[in-house]
Amino acid sequence: MIKTFGRVIGLDGVDIELYPGEVLAVIGDNGAGKSTLIKCLSGAYTLDGGEMLLDGNHVAFKRPQDARDAGIETVYQTLAVIPALDIASNLYLAREERRPGPLGSVLRMLDKKGMRERASDAVQKLGIQTIQNMGQAVETLSGGQRQAVAVARAAAFGSKVVILDEPTAALGVKEGNAVLDMIKQLRENGVPIILISHNMPHVWEVADRIHIQRLARRAGIITPQSHTMQEGVAIMTGAVTLDQGAQKEAS
Repeated sequence: MIKTFGRVIGLDGVDIELYPGEVLAVIGDNGAGKSTLIKCLSGAYTLDGGEMLLDGNHVAFKRPQDARDAGIETVYQTLAVIPALDIASNLYLAREERRPGPLGSVLRMLDKKGMRERASDAVQKLGIQTIQNMGQAVETLSGGQRQAVAVARAAAFGSKVVILDEPTAALGVKEGNAVLDMIKQLRENGVPIILISHNMPHVWEVADRIHIQRLARRAGIITPQSHTMQEGVAIMTGAVTLDQGAQKEAS
């Protein structure tokens, strides 16, 4: 993938592969191109070169809705939840469902009861125990609970890929661990996940493979089994390089 901003190169021929039922972590220093990569995958940016394949089919996203329609859901660090709305309304934000029959088609009434029931099912499927009342306003939730709502929304509609951008940032230890448990549950449900994180212990705990981004290029692919955390950080910062043979062995 290639993405430029005038003379500034955001992505310089970056390859990324994601397999079913795996957590692929993306790490890199500030300015390495992580955000650009994710925005291209989620439809926020259009590619200037290269191609994307989803289930073996060529896809081209011109806007985020195109990616969502294809089954790719992204949870950004800002979460994009509406504090004044309840949990169910946030889960179905921009996907509101109308009541069956004339009440929905003619009077355009929303199926609030049905959305709350389906939202509860989605939350329970993820094993989230801290959220029980789907009618509770999001503004009354803790940071970890709000993150859980955002992840549950992505999991409910991300039929192909879920992208998580710094999901444990600004969370306490207990809430951060709860988010990691949700990531593991998503993987058990067969959903492939792209995890962007600066928290190296979290990456080494949940990732199956680790994509290292450096200076707008892919510096290599490693696994928690093939490389230690210190070795991964050294590659990320450029202190050492990963030769082609080591990359093939790790992948």
